Amino acid sequence: MLRTWSVFAFGLPLGMIRATPTGMLFFLLAQAFSPLLDLIWLRHRAEQDKDVEILLLRQQLRILQRAKPHPPRISRWQKLTLVVLARKLIGLTTNARTRLSQVVFLFKPDTVLKWHRELVRRKWTVKQKAPRGRPRISPEAKLLLLRLAKENPRWGYGKLEGELGKLGYDIGRSTIKDVLKRHHVPPAPERSKHGNSWRTFLTHYNDEIIACDFFTVETAWLKTLYVLFFIELGSRRVHIAGCTSKPTSAWVTQQTRQLSWKIQDGNVPIRFLIHDRDTKFVAAFDTVFTSGNIKIIRTPVRAPNPNAFAERWVRSVRGECFDRVLILGEGHLRRVLSVYVDYYNHARPHQGINQQSAIGLEKTPRA
Repeated sequence: MLRTWSVFAFGLPLGMIRATPTGMLFFLLAQAFSPLLDLIWLRHRAEQDKDVEILLLRQQLRILQRAKPHPPRISRWQKLTLVVLARKLIGLTTNARTRLSQVVFLFKPDTVLKWHRELVRRKWTVKQKAPRGRPRISPEAKLLLLRLAKENPRWGYGKLEGELGKLGYDIGRSTIKDVLKRHHVPPAPERSKHGNSWRTFLTHYNDEIIACDFFTVETAWLKTLYVLFFIELGSRRVHIAGCTSKPTSAWVTQQTRQLSWKIQDGNVPIRFLIHDRDTKFVAAFDTVFTSGNIKIIRTPVRAPNPNAFAERWVRSVRGECFDRVLILGEGHLRRVLSVYVDYYNHARPHQGINQQSAIGLEKTPRA
């Protein structure tokens, strides 16, 4: 009771000092009589009770002296020490929460009790000796699963499970579903909606497809020259049909007729030809290929993506050759194209065919 009054007498005038002179007087009296009241209260305390309280206050003082940040960061061992002393102090009195609030000033009593509950929870937490559930799949199996799902949009979870099982990977349907979901791969019904795209068509039949297109080159005298080329999608092999300043439909047909036998003489027979709707590709041009059982595929109007391989080659020849060479005339253009196409077909590695060249050369062993 005396201890409670001393705390009240010491703390109450702090709010009254700014109010009235009476509050100032009451504060001074409280400052004079508070030590006396504390001394009387301590004479009725047991020695063990006072020792525990002193240890608890000293521990808080050490934390404040060593703590640089504000509020101080308490380590796990410091929390454990405070909790043990607080529980010891609580056990020596009947009114536990009131007694604890009189001694613990650095932290609230609820904070100390929360630390104690956390320690109890850690004590009764059972550590698992072995992970539960199915084992993790290997990175190799995960990459193979994603590849099969993307390259075969009509395969569902069951089909993927069976195909992986034939390759020696025991992966359940639920695991397959979770892996595809984490990598944002939709299920088969949604993937199959996009299956009949130009990308899928070119991937399945690229060894049997050839594409053709024009690109222009500006000479040093600002004369525009047109180049007609063909590219085999499977091997990335390029054929130059010719270059001219006046690409008429008759010239295009004649150049194509001279080159068609060379194109059809490859290892894989050509079945499809892709070209845009340029007016220079007349019926006689298509007849040169249809007579050899080659189907003509015309791209949509103003749609370069269906003829992406030809468009990409134009970017390559410009970036690697014509952006660094000043063309003087038609003869000079033929010589430069001959040298670059020979390099492109025999020596240049292509990412789309695993860094191989269009016409494979034997790799020279290192010394």
